[in-house]
Amino acid sequence: MKNIDSFLNGRDGFTALSDHNARITCMRLFPLSETSLFRSETQRKENVLVTSSCDHSIRLWWKGSCQRCFRGHNGPVLTLSDKLLGDGSAKVLASGGEDGTVRLWSLSSSGKRGQHALKATLYGHEKPIKLMSVAGHRTSLLASISKDSKVRVWDTTTSSAVRSSCCVGMTSVPGAPVDVKCCESLLYVAAGSSVVAIDLRTMQKVITVAIYQPKLCSFAIVPSKPLICTGGIDKAKLWDIRINQETLKPEPVAELDGHTGPVTLLHMDPYKIVTGGPEDSYINVWETDTGAQTNSFICCPSDAASSSSGMGCSAMAVNGTRIVTASHGEDHGLVCFRDFFNATCAVSKREDVLISKFWDPQSYSDGDAYS
Repeated sequence: MKNIDSFLNGRDGFTALSDHNARITCMRLFPLSETSLFRSETQRKENVLVTSSCDHSIRLWWKGSCQRCFRGHNGPVLTLSDKLLGDGSAKVLASGGEDGTVRLWSLSSSGKRGQHALKATLYGHEKPIKLMSVAGHRTSLLASISKDSKVRVWDTTTSSAVRSSCCVGMTSVPGAPVDVKCCESLLYVAAGSSVVAIDLRTMQKVITVAIYQPKLCSFAIVPSKPLICTGGIDKAKLWDIRINQETLKPEPVAELDGHTGPVTLLHMDPYKIVTGGPEDSYINVWETDTGAQTNSFICCPSDAASSSSGMGCSAMAVNGTRIVTASHGEDHGLVCFRDFFNATCAVSKREDVLISKFWDPQSYSDGDAYS
């Protein structure tokens, strides 16, 4: 971990969180106030980091050290819920494992070893869990998809005395799962070459939102807009859900062309779309409403890109005006931080618009939800 603000003020140094002894599979940031570590209002804006690993454990980090360790999966832990489950103070974290189980953990329990944190183990999937998302209309509902593209919805408030009693809905989708995201009562599932919307109340497919041949590489959606974006080979595509409700063959409203190789990295908020991939050294930025390109920059220093073959972007995080990219070559890896706080180039072509909302940190912030 590196504190960017401290680094910019001349204070260098990393904090290494090295308690895991195998590959880290997933990272989430959650509010400190939703855990048992919260003590006073002065901590209201602080977050905890939660990581899962192939060492069969989940760890909760705060102030540079491991505060909780959760164990229970009979194999690698592959994914964590995108949000915490439940209302009020008793928040619950969900994890999915290679053992095919979904496990629920109380973040209000005390004790560093987390012995009493495991609330329930949910059985039903036959293959490893790939992705999970918490419903928007009911925060007790959790959607999970396994590597065989079977979708299950769980009511996490139901007693689990019977192994599968928490499962309140099932369906399946064609193709390998790429991503899932809940928006209110709809679950958007990107798998294979299509994105479908499933009504969590009926478990029926409502609409095929996008079809991207030969396959999808990434998917993003903005809940406040009827738009989704999909990444494929050499380009991304922007789709309008309203238009595609009326047709059996969805068509994109814009093609975000200009990449080399698969577009596996995709961020979308109400103002901008940021795209990148492992075979392309450039990051492209687009306007959300129109798909018009507004910026392009190299994800690593130009001298490193020219001297390292295959230097592409392997990871990306976006928070308001801040963009962090991680690159890798044959010999080394690089992490680059950019802050476009002072950028004033307007997205809009209207002459009376002086500053674009695209870079305005007061207009929109992703919060601290990096993944």
